[in-house]
Amino acid sequence: MTKKRCGWCIGDPLYQAYHDTEWGVPVYEDQKLFEFLILETFQAGLSWITILRKRENFALAFDQFDYKKIAQYNPDKLESLMRNAGIIRNRLKIQAAVSNAIAFMEVQQEFGSFADYIWQFTDGKPVVNSIEHYKSAPATTELSDRISIDLKKRGFKFVGSTVVYAHMQATGMVNDHEVSCFRYNEV
Repeated sequence: MTKKRCGWCIGDPLYQAYHDTEWGVPVYEDQKLFEFLILETFQAGLSWITILRKRENFALAFDQFDYKKIAQYNPDKLESLMRNAGIIRNRLKIQAAVSNAIAFMEVQQEFGSFADYIWQFTDGKPVVNSIEHYKSAPATTELSDRISIDLKKRGFKFVGSTVVYAHMQATGMVNDHEVSCFRYNEV
């Protein structure tokens, strides 16, 4: 019997694997939260499948998403990233990865961990929505607006409400699996 999945991932094995194993699973580990933050930042204005297809390239280019190393990137490293055809070569997004790494560590110092900071917005547990069809899922919410504003105040870049909501979906802060999807109750 074929498993019922969210409509957005049907037809692409990479998308389906990501959907089946990662999307919407609550993430409480800072390294993984930072990885998704970087990937969502680069995704702004592009499709998520584009980013997924380049995910390994991003991991290699950005030192396995080690925010301590990324915060130390110098102009030479930034220029080498601009020449890396395996990633999205957008200078502002590359620079944002560095400033976001710095802001990320500042949040860790203030809150003990980035996870403690970000999950406080949902009282530490996922918001469970009842999405019938993926196209009816919101692109932003009042909560993503609030988080976006707070992140920007803390120096984060490319963290508009749409990017923040996508981050919330990816890291399980919200469960936006379709209610008929086999993952809806699992996550």
